Amino acid sequence: MKSNNKSKIAKNIKKYRNKMVISQDWLSKLADVTYNTIIKIESGGNKNPTIETLSKIAKALGVTVDDLIK
Repeated sequence: MKSNNKSKIAKNIKKYRNKMVISQDWLSKLADVTYNTIIKIESGGNKNPTIETLSKIAKALGVTVDDLIK
C-alpha cells in the first residue's frame, strides 16, 4: 500500500490557513511556533507534530485539534 506523502494534518493546516488567507509565516507568528515548524508540517517533513504544537496551530486557526487530525 502506498503511503500518502502528506499527512491529513498537513492538508488540514494548509486548508484552514488558506481559508483565513494567511501565509505560513503569519501562521507561525499567530501560533507562536517557528516558521520552519509550519513549513515542515505542511510539506510532510514532520508527520507527527507534538500535541502542544498542534494546539497552538489549531488555536491560531480558530479550529480544534480534532479538526486538524481528522
